[in-house]
Amino acid sequence: MTDDNSGREPTINSEQNDSRSVTVSRVIEASPKRVYEAFLDPDELAQWFPPTGFSAEVHHLEPEEGGTYRITFTGETEKFAEYDSTFGGTYLELVPGERIVYTDEFETDDPEMAGKTTVTVTFEAVSVGTEVTVRHEGFPEAVPPSDANEGWIDSLSNLARLVEST
Repeated sequence: MTDDNSGREPTINSEQNDSRSVTVSRVIEASPKRVYEAFLDPDELAQWFPPTGFSAEVHHLEPEEGGTYRITFTGETEKFAEYDSTFGGTYLELVPGERIVYTDEFETDDPEMAGKTTVTVTFEAVSVGTEVTVRHEGFPEAVPPSDANEGWIDSLSNLARLVEST
């Protein structure tokens, strides 16, 4: 697909609606079905989900309501090594090509990193592909929402590169 912005970086919208949540949107030149599938395929998730400077290992992923997942992000350089993390959660809602809702929780002994967050991802067909909107709510005190915002922007850019090339 092409659009009137050929050759220019796609628009990414993000906002920190309150102190413990972020919302990030991006238009991706692929169908809602294709983008949705990239969220639930463990091999593809490992490719696009980790922000720049990290790699991911998807230990397990059960893409069904009530199913669970577990992922480790590993810093690829010494600069990022201190941010290595393992996290997981449960899929609460899966509507193919439309919506994914899941919980997310770090595996940690640090009380400032403890607690479940909720991630809601919507997929809306637009003229040039899919508008993906991620709403991530309830960050632990030790996670600056600005870091999460930057991470989601980076991850959605990775996702666009992956699905727009296939």
